[in-house]
Amino acid sequence: MNAPDKPAPKRENLLINLICNVALPTLVLTKFSGVNGLGPTWGLIIALLFPIGYGLQDFIRRRRVNFISAIGFASVLISGGFGLMKLDGFWFAVKEAAIPTVIGCAVLFSTRTKLPLVQEILYNPQLMNIDRIDAALEERGTKGDFPRLMLSASRLLALSFFVSAVLNYVLARYLLVSPAGTEAFNNELGKMHLWSWPVIVVPSMAMMMLALWRFIKGLQVSTGLKLDDLMHDPAAAKKAAETNS
Repeated sequence: MNAPDKPAPKRENLLINLICNVALPTLVLTKFSGVNGLGPTWGLIIALLFPIGYGLQDFIRRRRVNFISAIGFASVLISGGFGLMKLDGFWFAVKEAAIPTVIGCAVLFSTRTKLPLVQEILYNPQLMNIDRIDAALEERGTKGDFPRLMLSASRLLALSFFVSAVLNYVLARYLLVSPAGTEAFNNELGKMHLWSWPVIVVPSMAMMMLALWRFIKGLQVSTGLKLDDLMHDPAAAKKAAETNS
């Protein structure tokens, strides 16, 4: 009797992610940070508690953390520190550009290590059927193709983060014009978080999807597998585990 496969980590709830990281902080910063509400300082603190709380509970629930999540969590804490120190919009813009730049450089640097970050982002058990892909590469004698596919995907992924860095900086400099520690500044910060999705996240996600699409196409050629065979299927994995137990 074979032991059942280790279950894949629970998937993140995108709707709750958007509510806690975008909707609620934006609402607090734009509607409840005035002198008749929470005030600029407490408005900023309460707004930051939502993404911080979400990050902590998501880690506890899924028992999994990755480099990107850790950078995002640090970004929230830095934003809070900058806001409480009442630094002006320039430093927020530098921080907003620095975070994706660090991630992009880390993605490129990691290609020289045994565990490229692209594996964490694109080639992970939540998304891909890794065991089947490895077996197909071994069977066809095409394992040598895999590092080249990973390098190409890493370069595209890094480029998406560098584009995000430029867009982050431009958006922050355009929106954050009021003195820090004021109701107007909190309102601008809320707008920046809101506008970051259509202006920054959507183009970056499009580039990530291009990287994933090219990576999958390369895997199909190297493994001879169809798309459905490459992707992770939780239902099939559970059925196979029950059969082997």
